[in-house]
Amino acid sequence: MSDWLLRETPLAGVTRLVLNRPDSFNALSSEMLLALDEALQAIAQDASCRVVVIAAGGRAFSAGHDLREMRSHPAHDFYTELFAQCSKMMARIQNLPQPVIAQVQGIATAAGCQLVSMCDLAVASQDARFAVSGINYGLFCSTPSVGLSRNMHRKQAMEMLLTGDFIDAETAKQRGLVNQVVPAQALANEVLQLCAKIAAKPEPAVRLGKALFYQQLEMGMTAAYQLAGQTMACNMMEESAQEGFQAFLDKRKPNWSTE
Repeated sequence: MSDWLLRETPLAGVTRLVLNRPDSFNALSSEMLLALDEALQAIAQDASCRVVVIAAGGRAFSAGHDLREMRSHPAHDFYTELFAQCSKMMARIQNLPQPVIAQVQGIATAAGCQLVSMCDLAVASQDARFAVSGINYGLFCSTPSVGLSRNMHRKQAMEMLLTGDFIDAETAKQRGLVNQVVPAQALANEVLQLCAKIAAKPEPAVRLGKALFYQQLEMGMTAAYQLAGQTMACNMMEESAQEGFQAFLDKRKPNWSTE
């Protein structure tokens, strides 16, 4: 793994990936994207990991693509490969069996804002700010628009994309980009509390549910209900679901200690 990406285990069942390039505001260079993609591939096969956190060192979450790298390679093939690499990594987040939480402080701009939008959940500090500001430099943030438009209303997303303006953390929460806004000093602890809640749930239900959630969003209603019904039937065959239902009938807490 690159020195630009740290892997930590702050809590049993929780893996934290820390963007570690603070001098460049954690720019998503080709190397950073590769490190993230490889780490996520490994985590997908790690049965001990129940929740993933993507955090960042320094004052910023991520300023997006590395503009110096992009400017130094003015070739269509390079740009095509770079954006394909980024899109592949972003999609891997949603395809991961484990839920992924963005822990955001400072700025999250362009592809950095896209990274927040592609995580399953996001918790931001009160000082966090978000923008898709490529338009200010002659580049419409096309790839970030995919995640952004799936988090907030179209006109809200389009306003950000066309103006390049920043929104603050509370506005990001109101628009659906983040789940919680907390004081900066409480950010890491709030994220770990959220991780602990999710990690305490049965793994099969979380895994099946996450996959179903994103698949059905791309379907018509009839197909979505068909897939949802099949998923619930499979889920019901899991021992954890059987134990959960029996515990409800017995008026006791379920015993998932073997999960």
